[in-house]
Amino acid sequence: MADPVLQLRGVGVRFGRQEVLRGVDLAIDRHQTVCVVGESGCGKTVLLKLIVGLLTPTAGEVLFEGTPLHRLSERELTRMRLRVGFLFQQAALFDSLNVYDNVAFGLRAKGGVAEAEVRQRVRERLAEVGMPEGAEGKMPAEVSGGMRKRVGLARALALDPDVMLYDEPTTGLDPIMTDVINELILRTRSRRPVTSIIVTHEMRTVRKVADRVVMLYPLARLGPGEPQVLYDGPPGGLAEADDPRVREFVAGDARARLEE
Repeated sequence: MADPVLQLRGVGVRFGRQEVLRGVDLAIDRHQTVCVVGESGCGKTVLLKLIVGLLTPTAGEVLFEGTPLHRLSERELTRMRLRVGFLFQQAALFDSLNVYDNVAFGLRAKGGVAEAEVRQRVRERLAEVGMPEGAEGKMPAEVSGGMRKRVGLARALALDPDVMLYDEPTTGLDPIMTDVINELILRTRSRRPVTSIIVTHEMRTVRKVADRVVMLYPLARLGPGEPQVLYDGPPGGLAEADDPRVREFVAGDARARLEE
């Protein structure tokens, strides 16, 4: 079996006195689509930031293609990040740049790409995510939240990443636009060999796009010695998981919480 593209070994993260992750072991195979779920505050977004090297673990190590990130020089880390696309929670577009320049930003920052190729790549990626013609000149404030998510996805895909990270890609969207984003995630996977990690609360996203689901639990709610990963397996096994906390999360059942 091929080595995993991403690994977390005994990873812990602490901010001052607040411990967010503890003893997390995770290996993600190439071209796998993994949804990371769990209650707010369980460390899902922190996990994404660790993977791309925006945060350094307090304990343990994160590996990309077998190499620990902490051993990479700044230049090597930058080179690695150019292989990772990141769709941020609110799309994180540059307010002062129009749609075209937002999508072109990474290519121009990378350097060595002729402007004619930038133009072609930007237009291809905007077409891939279904942006209408004429949208290139619009500012982020002039398009809807769903459109901003599409532009953010086009920007992430412009660099033809090997790994795509999605942080709550459907938050704040209506059910139709949620399904649009889910379909775009599936299209991205079908058009290019990409490893995808999706942080989400949306079970429709999990059922539609995931090969594998990892559920984290807030450390403050765990007993001594309990693992933070409550579930790691196929989406079809969530509803019948042995741990009742997994089944309650999937069903959105808060009765046990109200009785505490």
